[in-house]
Amino acid sequence: MSRTPEQEQDRSPEQERPDAEREGGAGQAEMVGSIGRKAGRGLGWSLLGTLATKIGSFAMGLVLARLLAPEDFGLYAIALAATQFVMHINDAGIIAATVQWRGKLEDMAPTAAVLAVSFSAAVYGVFWVIAPSFARLAGNEAATPVVRLLTAIILVDGVTAVRSAALLRRFEQDRLTKAIVVGFVANAALAIPLAAGGAGAYSFAVGQVAASVVTGVLVFLSARLPVRLAMDREIAGRLLRFGLPLAGSLGIESVLVNADYVIVGDALGPVALGYYLIAFNVSSWVPGLVGTAVRYVSVAGFSRLAENDPESLELGVRRSVPLLLAAVLPAAVLMCTLAHQMVVFLYGQKWAPAADVLRFLAVLMVVRMFTSFAFDILTSVGATKWTVWVNLGWVAVLVPALLVGTHLDGIRGTAIGHSVVALLVALPLAALALHRSGVRLRPMLPGLVRPLGGAVLATLVVVAIATAMAPLTGGLPVVELSVAGGAGLLVYALVVVPASLLKKLGARVVQLI
Repeated sequence: MSRTPEQEQDRSPEQERPDAEREGGAGQAEMVGSIGRKAGRGLGWSLLGTLATKIGSFAMGLVLARLLAPEDFGLYAIALAATQFVMHINDAGIIAATVQWRGKLEDMAPTAAVLAVSFSAAVYGVFWVIAPSFARLAGNEAATPVVRLLTAIILVDGVTAVRSAALLRRFEQDRLTKAIVVGFVANAALAIPLAAGGAGAYSFAVGQVAASVVTGVLVFLSARLPVRLAMDREIAGRLLRFGLPLAGSLGIESVLVNADYVIVGDALGPVALGYYLIAFNVSSWVPGLVGTAVRYVSVAGFSRLAENDPESLELGVRRSVPLLLAAVLPAAVLMCTLAHQMVVFLYGQKWAPAADVLRFLAVLMVVRMFTSFAFDILTSVGATKWTVWVNLGWVAVLVPALLVGTHLDGIRGTAIGHSVVALLVALPLAALALHRSGVRLRPMLPGLVRPLGGAVLATLVVVAIATAMAPLTGGLPVVELSVAGGAGLLVYALVVVPASLLKKLGARVVQLI
């Protein structure tokens, strides 16, 4: 029945609001969907490229683990810790500021380029001078020249910072991915022959510097930005107000990531550090694959949603966080339950001491994925100061915990300290920061139930089957990984994947057969 004009006039604002809200909700969903499609395409390319490079890096790591001694990995770990620290702070947050920039990219790019290059050169100069002290602090001054060589990659990063950010901002991850893959090929082509020739830790450093140069050249050419340098004080001020807190936060984050290397190297020596590095590398597979790919699109995607309205951002968070958890938990379950089998199968019996470390670093892996995602959300809304406070609170508790854990229980104690602090300190702080920045987390909680429940059931299944199989297989790691791990993953999928999707997948399998 149609309304008369009088009835329309008598309609109250309360009666009108549901229609407006439905229209607004539809607009928000459409906005989220549009940005989601762009981010999804970028994520697809990022995942493809990251998968290719991670598989290649994994294969190269297996080769190098058989060519090099644990001590070589220990020296490399010291240089890697230094490099990750300077990589976090070298561009003063310019990459993230460029991706999040509200305005025309062409207006700010010349000033941003000057700032990025200047900061990178200054940071490298400082670290060249203090490299001996850093290496000595980490327990082996012989790592000094490796530190100086490997940290040179920040100079390339400074030159290409704005170009890389432009590709991320435009969701052109395909161009960035191709450049990274070509750079990895250059890395492998140098590192493996050098290791075979006895170059030791230098094989890692030379290969990565070469990869950085090759990738940087390709990124610079593919970004399609004019080569212009300028210094606009107003633009520089905006960039630094956003970027410096983020750079400070990332600098603290690099302490979080690398403090364990320094403490283990100083307290236990390069051999123990080599075992720890292997375990940490395995625990970093998923963050390196999924996390890296997600971060290529998350800041840009959430920034565009935040430009629209808070509700669009909240909807994007509610959809994405449960998916992230569902992707991360299966790997964590396998690392916790089958750590010994994984390490021995992949690297050989001589690396078995790394297994006990891996079990606890798997917990750290999950927490780091979520805190990194939370920081991307905070960055997208401009709340970079909150990332500083979260990381400050985290590192203030972490360093004493690592010192105590390492001295009480060696590298296993280091991993336990890391995981406990991440779970009990970092995760609550990140949740608090999101809440104080206006991002509601409660609506996403129901979406976390199935992944968590699936992880618990999968863990029980893997432990039960692996325990029953051990006397029968003689401890053959490949058999236990295949049977127990496969059963656990199947149980997880049955719990987590929606039944409708399982039916569609089953129907497609039947058609293929």
